[in-house]
Amino acid sequence: MLEVVGITQIFGGVTALEDVSFSIRKGDITGVIGPNGAGKTTLFNIITGIYTQTSGKVLFEEKDVSGLPPERLARLSMVRTFQNIELFGGMTVHENVMVGMHTKSSSSLFSCALKMPWSIFEERRIREASMKWLEFTGITELADVTAANLPFGKGRLLEIARALAVEPRIILMDEPAAGLNSQETLALGQLIKRIRDLGITVLLVEHDMELVMDICDRIVVLNLGRKLAEGTPREIQDNPDVISAYLGDDD
Repeated sequence: MLEVVGITQIFGGVTALEDVSFSIRKGDITGVIGPNGAGKTTLFNIITGIYTQTSGKVLFEEKDVSGLPPERLARLSMVRTFQNIELFGGMTVHENVMVGMHTKSSSSLFSCALKMPWSIFEERRIREASMKWLEFTGITELADVTAANLPFGKGRLLEIARALAVEPRIILMDEPAAGLNSQETLALGQLIKRIRDLGITVLLVEHDMELVMDICDRIVVLNLGRKLAEGTPREIQDNPDVISAYLGDDD
């Protein structure tokens, strides 16, 4: 479904990524892990159109999407969440999810301003459909709460609900467990599995190794901007190069 081919990223003479390649299978949960500074978030930013890579390409369903901006990728059904939660704080929880459905809207600003019948119908449809994702993520009771007033864990769920409202074929999550307690992390893992069960492919960057090993079908390991290893959770756990990168050599 998603293929990263020879991605290299250089910032002012510093090589953040060097010739990174791997592929994501449809319907899998794939984790990208690595020590701090390995280039994980840089890679995510390239895949999702925030950065333009120095060289290499990104293929989504065999189409070269290198350099496409995030809004174009969203229309192609690729969405992401961020390590630092990005919400519309002045809007309600429900309104935040409705914003996530903008790619499904066909009404113009003119028709909305004049309250044309079709725009009213579409607004009602979006409002009803967005509630489905609040129910899916378990935050229906917070629909009318202003997003800025949410506790951190609920804000994370709202960000995921808003991304799902786009009805993506693949969702990329940048450290979704960051800032969550152990109970919230456990619930997050179950939610990600349920997202996969909807037929949505998941790619995530995560530091919580217990979560990664529990939910991922395959794992890609980065170290110092290079791909160090790739395989199943068991293969990664037993890989001496990965153990060395995280724990250091005995010597």
